[in-house]
Amino acid sequence: MDWNVETLSLLSIPLISAIVGWGTNYLAVKMMFYPIEFVGIKPVFGWQGLIPAKRRQMAEIEVELVLGKLLSVEELAERIEPAALTQAIERRLHQVVRRVINDVMQESAPQLWASLPVQGKNLVYKRIENDLPHVVRKMVEDFQHNVSEILDIKELVVEQLVNNPELINEIFLTAGAREFPFIIKSGFYFGFLFGLPTMFLWHFYQAWWILPLGGLLVGYLTNWIAIKIIFEPKNPIKLGPFTIQGMFLKRQREVSIVYSDIIERKLITPQNITHVILHGSGSAQLLELIELHVNDAIERYVAVAQPYFALGVGSDNFYKMKALAVRLIFDNSEKYLHYAFDYANGALRVGDDLCQRMQALSSSEFEGVLRPAYQQDEWKLIVVGAILGMMAGFAQLYLVFM
Repeated sequence: MDWNVETLSLLSIPLISAIVGWGTNYLAVKMMFYPIEFVGIKPVFGWQGLIPAKRRQMAEIEVELVLGKLLSVEELAERIEPAALTQAIERRLHQVVRRVINDVMQESAPQLWASLPVQGKNLVYKRIENDLPHVVRKMVEDFQHNVSEILDIKELVVEQLVNNPELINEIFLTAGAREFPFIIKSGFYFGFLFGLPTMFLWHFYQAWWILPLGGLLVGYLTNWIAIKIIFEPKNPIKLGPFTIQGMFLKRQREVSIVYSDIIERKLITPQNITHVILHGSGSAQLLELIELHVNDAIERYVAVAQPYFALGVGSDNFYKMKALAVRLIFDNSEKYLHYAFDYANGALRVGDDLCQRMQALSSSEFEGVLRPAYQQDEWKLIVVGAILGMMAGFAQLYLVFM
């Protein structure tokens, strides 16, 4: 009976090592992504998922290694057809323009506007509405020529991922849908294998430090080996009938599809593009573009309606009228551009392009899709795994063999 207990205790070493390997790897993966916000007492006592905590750096790396190289804002802008865009927003744009005309005239020339009969006002509306396709076309063409100054793809991506930490988690978890579960499962198998030498060593030499040291090595090596298997070797190596390559790199075609889909649906969307061009660093350039075309249109309308209109309202009021019209058109942009989102989704084709270009990347370039999730702080995860493994070794020494 004593022999059976001793044997079972000895055999428990690789089994506990397997559990330790699984547990440390499981915890390492979870610590990469959770919790979303810092839990504990800042700045030392607590934890925040490594990726949410460094989401700005992660987003910048993602743009640098993948998105910034594959998506050209100039190319995307060229796909917008002015006529189709005008048709998409026409009804709402007409409503906005009528409201802008009323507000501008009531502010700049209230007596003149109040004295104008309904038929006269309708003629003004009609004249401007008929000219809208021309104005929109010229504005879109100018936008296309100056899009790099108005829309910064890096700013768009970084802003969205910094403000939505759940999204950057989702991108990495979706891209690594097979790799992260593999890290967890492999911890069990590698832990068992690494536990066998510890078992034999303990059988012949029962020093107190053997089990804690074995646990430390299990926690360290299971994480380290799992990460290596995911990304190495980078290029396929033929060994007889077998082809060896890093797990993630071997799935380049599949990952490209799911990655580009989530980028198109949740990151580089017409809504997010519109938000960044209206509120981002390029909004001043967009305002200048709108000002140029709105002022030009007003000059033409006034010239047709009444050559002495500017004199009638006064030069100061005329200047204020143009400035107010520009500001109202800009401030109301989201109200009518909202109706162009469905059209833009089909026209931009972000997902299709991104998928094709990702599939054409070299293995070294493709590694950048997921590697930043590990590379920045993988040493922390490995060290935490080692410490937890050592603690499990001490627990095993105390509970099983003492």
